[in-house]
Amino acid sequence: MPQEDLDAIVAEVARDMRAHLGEGKVADYIPALARVDPRQFGIAVVTCDGRVAVAGDGDTPFSIQSVSKVFTLVLAINRLDEALWKRVGREPSGSRFNSIVQLEQELGIPRNPFINAGALVVTDAVLAGGAPSEAIADIAGFLRRLAMDEAVSIDPEVAASEEATGYRNASLGYFLRAFDNLHSPVPDVLEVYFNQCALRMTCRQLARAGLFLAQDGLDPLNHMQVTSPERTRRINAIMMTCGHYDASGEFAYRVGLPGKSGVGGGILAIAPRRAAIAVWSPGLCEAGNSLVGQLALQRFVALTGWSVF
Repeated sequence: MPQEDLDAIVAEVARDMRAHLGEGKVADYIPALARVDPRQFGIAVVTCDGRVAVAGDGDTPFSIQSVSKVFTLVLAINRLDEALWKRVGREPSGSRFNSIVQLEQELGIPRNPFINAGALVVTDAVLAGGAPSEAIADIAGFLRRLAMDEAVSIDPEVAASEEATGYRNASLGYFLRAFDNLHSPVPDVLEVYFNQCALRMTCRQLARAGLFLAQDGLDPLNHMQVTSPERTRRINAIMMTCGHYDASGEFAYRVGLPGKSGVGGGILAIAPRRAAIAVWSPGLCEAGNSLVGQLALQRFVALTGWSVF
């Protein structure tokens, strides 16, 4: 696709979304996110051959929240390989992303790495008994290298806000510990988890960081092998089936791309062998996914035909 066509499509998506700005509800249970203006929308596309198209608020930093779980999963699976799957499953949850009941019923093995309990296990694998400050620095450094941008940072206000209100995550952590599925102290795991969720990135940075997932784990622009082709296929598969919590099937039906959402309003989507796409709009649907972001990706796929189906 020529650059001018990509620019035109991205600009058209941004124009089409103007009628929907402000729809949905911001994540008001995290005080720092409750103050974000919902009438914002950004989109960025980075292709495997290096073309970039950005529109709307695509260069405005936002809290990536659970989108960070994709990147910590890469770090954990690179470290533990198949051993990770003894501690966390790969199936859709069918329940809220922070369900305690499901975790207890299933004896401390979370359904997948993208619900909160599963993400805590993944964070514990990245922490690996070390100092939280070192793990936080490793995660932030990993995102900076992938985005090729030192401006990627952690928002201390959001991290503090998450810590102050993260009682359910703490409960999940202690449940996991009771089933011997957290190996580091729970407060250490929570500290790392809250900080990874507080990473601030723009759509441009996020799309660039996720590009390796579109090219068999190889960053096609700087030729860094981030993870193996086999692991990349598996991560994309889990993004498709579990990346939007209990609305993952609906997202697959309407968009048809592997994707991961966050309650900050961001979504990272992967068009294999083509591009990484990041969208952001703070208003969420009932399932906790960006309402306008989902509409934008649906429109983008309709215009490009980039569905995997």
